[in-house]
Order: sequence, then C-alpha cells, then structure tokens
Amino acid sequence: MRTIETTAQVTEDRKLMGQAPPEVTPGRHRILIIMEDVAQADGGGDLDDFDDFPAHDWGTWPANVSLRREDMYDDWSR
Repeated sequence: MRTIETTAQVTEDRKLMGQAPPEVTPGRHRILIIMEDVAQADGGGDLDDFDDFPAHDWGTWPANVSLRREDMYDDWSR
C-alpha cells in the first residue's frame, strides 16, 4: 500500500479527474479519497503558487559528474 498526494478536478457532472504518478500500474485499484471541506475557487491548489516561481536553465550536467554519496562526501560524511 502507498500514499499518493495529488490534486484532482471534479467536473459539473461530478466526475473526478486526476493524474496518477507513473509508478502506478494501469488497472482497477481500491482507493481512499479524503477531500477538504471547501472546494478551492481557483480550481488549483498549492501547485498554482509556483506558476511564477523563477526557473533557470543551467544547461546539461557534465558527462563525468557523479552524485554518489561516496563521491560527494569524505570518510567523515562531510
């Protein structure tokens, strides 16, 4: 069992529309839905707060970069 937090849209005919993450396999699933008491007027949610979040493109990672813990930290884990 896993917990997935996402946003969903309820249409006028009361259909629930949302997007499952890629690791969820297609098919029938038993789910539990917990909704806030009041629908958000803008239909968005917390994700809308990031619409104007600054983003910078620094290009691609160098071909030889290693993000392994062993490569980033010394024997004292610093």
